[in-house]
Amino acid sequence: MKENCIYPDPDDPRLSVPVHGRDQDGEEMETHVVTERPLTLFLNGQEIVTMMTIGDYPDLLAAGYLFNQNMLRADDEITAIDYDDDLDVVVVRTKRETDFEEKLKKKTQTSGCAQGTIFGDLMEEFEDVKLNQEARVHTSWLYELQKKINTAPSLYLKAGAIHGCVLCKEDNPLIYIEDVGRHNAVDKIAGHMLLNDVSSDDKIFYTTGRLTSEMVIKTVKMGIPILCSRSGFTAWGVDLARQSGLTLIGRMRGRRFVVLSGAERVVFDADPARVGDEPARHARKASQPEEAV
Repeated sequence: MKENCIYPDPDDPRLSVPVHGRDQDGEEMETHVVTERPLTLFLNGQEIVTMMTIGDYPDLLAAGYLFNQNMLRADDEITAIDYDDDLDVVVVRTKRETDFEEKLKKKTQTSGCAQGTIFGDLMEEFEDVKLNQEARVHTSWLYELQKKINTAPSLYLKAGAIHGCVLCKEDNPLIYIEDVGRHNAVDKIAGHMLLNDVSSDDKIFYTTGRLTSEMVIKTVKMGIPILCSRSGFTAWGVDLARQSGLTLIGRMRGRRFVVLSGAERVVFDADPARVGDEPARHARKASQPEEAV
């Protein structure tokens, strides 16, 4: 990965802790487990939500969550993002006055772990989004991305029980984020893009989690034309991808993958027979239920 990329720091002591136990043979052992802590988000003076998160990048998570929930607009002027580590509170302040009391009553639980939510009126904007039809993804890029992402230092390799999301351009990972909920990882990337004015129409979004309706909605909301995952699909996720013109690629493991939407963007320029098998560490993980990957 390039030096200016954001990617996981598995050595950060805030993100995982050692725990003693016994293995299948009854032998004493030590393993690392990821942390999980609450983060309460305020928009100006209004409490919005409490999320369970590993605790890194609270500013990106706050901004991205509000943007993906249509509470922040792309042209909003954010005057401050204040985080209190002792209180586990983050406050986003905007020049525009906000009041979402009625909107908060329409909150809907989603299939995402760790309290993922969407709001009913998101679908109205979803139907108006126009994704870049000229964007392309080469299968050689997909194979190279898998190799780079799978071998990068990560909490996933150190402790498991965590989701990863990566913003990519061609075969280069740009932003690699992890969290206990895949929607949190998506929101952190959305926050980075919003706060740093990162363009989306030439990007690829990679996730370790399932390709659900929520994942599709958030990817389209961010304006990213290509979404791929090592995990599988839900029917509504596929339907929404086809409705919006999103390229949806799943079950990316080793040399195999499946395209269920937007295949016209895929350039088949690599010979799968020349692609090596997935590293053993990831092959073992892939045999577990998708919810754990």
